[in-house]
Amino acid sequence: MKFETRNKPLETFSFSSLTDIVMLLLIFFLITSQFVIQTGVKVKLPGSKQNEQVSITRLVVSITEESRIYVGAEETSIDGVAAQIEKVLKTTSERNLIIRADKSVNIDMVIKVIDAAKGIGIDRFTIETEKESF
Repeated sequence: MKFETRNKPLETFSFSSLTDIVMLLLIFFLITSQFVIQTGVKVKLPGSKQNEQVSITRLVVSITEESRIYVGAEETSIDGVAAQIEKVLKTTSERNLIIRADKSVNIDMVIKVIDAAKGIGIDRFTIETEKESF
């Protein structure tokens, strides 16, 4: 005696549910990942217990261990910092200067960069640090 079933197995696989899951995973990872602008300049930042996330900006001045100064990714001298920052100010309305100084840099160099920025009208400064782990 042969039994016949009304429901036959699917011959094709529906990928619609799989694509939904992949899209949700993609959205999840994009939202939870951190977007931080790295200038490509290697700097050992000083540590801080009360570290806050820095907002994304184009106004980044990096000072390396060898006291080289970079505005964004372009190297400049201490005398040319103001001119380089003014170039960047033409492309953005941001008025917060982020200073990424190596922890071995003399504080005098940081003060000179702040003075140069104040001379062109920037009045907000953030010194970037790394979160200390204990």
